[in-house]
This record gives sequence, structure tokens and C-alpha cells, in this order.
Amino acid sequence: MFAIVRTGGKQYRVAAGDIIAVEKLAGEAGDSVTLDDVLLAGDGGDIKDVKGLTVAAEIVAQEKGEKVIIFKKRRRHNYRRKNGHRQQHTVLKISAIGNEKAAKKAAPKKEAAPAEDKPATETKAAPAKKAPAKKAEPKATAAKTETKPADAKKAPAKKPAAKKPAAKKKD
Repeated sequence: MFAIVRTGGKQYRVAAGDIIAVEKLAGEAGDSVTLDDVLLAGDGGDIKDVKGLTVAAEIVAQEKGEKVIIFKKRRRHNYRRKNGHRQQHTVLKISAIGNEKAAKKAAPKKEAAPAEDKPATETKAAPAKKAPAKKAEPKATAAKTETKPADAKKAPAKKPAAKKPAAKKKD
């Protein structure tokens, strides 16, 4: 069975066992809450009467939502305002819609095969041995292997003095 409830100005489609985050409600984790504003209820394709129908829920946590950045700007007026906001939320677990309670889903257990069908050699197999993992050796690249002498790094190399051309003699 499902229901559409309104809380905090928003509408939520819920079923027994669902977990939803709604606008902040009063209460602490573990408290029970009743949502009275049921807009629609149904079971499969059938629509049920919602008169007097309520949805029971349990508060799981009181949390803050994702941060929203508010940025205001007026160009050419040197006006910039940056602000952040995190909305308060209440996490609810829907426990019942009307009289229907959430059915706990039990995982079907796999039946163990009888030991008589398997031969004794197959039931106790020795674990396979793994080869030791090889360590990767660092690859030497041409750029890394070519190093300059330590002296070259400390002092810059001096350039030879430029030779000036000889002055021409006039006759």
C-alpha cells in the first residue's frame, strides 16, 4: 500500500518501510510522528478512501542538508555578497500506513545440501597456494637518468668575454 502525504509544503509518495527526508519536524531520534495530511492512498491500481487515514513514522535522525551558496552581485557597483545555507531536515522511516504495518523482509535462507551426496575428497579440498607477488621495479626514464653535476646547479656557467673588433686605421 502507498500513500501521498503533505508535510513541510511538499508532497511525498511513501510506502511502509520507506525512509524519507522532510522539512524539520519537532522531536528527537526514536520518537514517533503521525502524518495526518494524507492526500491519496492506494494499493496497486486501487485507490482507497483517505478520510481519517494517517501515516505513522519514526524519526531516524535530525540532519542538515547540502550547502547552498547564495551569491549576489550588481555589476559596475562594487557590490558582491556571498552567503551559504544548510537546510534542517528530519529523516523519517515510515512504519505504517493506516492499519498496515511495515513487513520485515526476511531473506530466504538457502538450504544446505546434504553431505551424503558429495564424496569425502571434494568436501575437504586443500586451499590453493598463491605465488608471492612480484614487486614492481621503478622504471628509469631517460630524463631522470641524465643528471647534471652538482656544481652546475649551484653556480651558473660563465660566458666567455666577447671580443671587440679591432679599430680600423684611416690612411
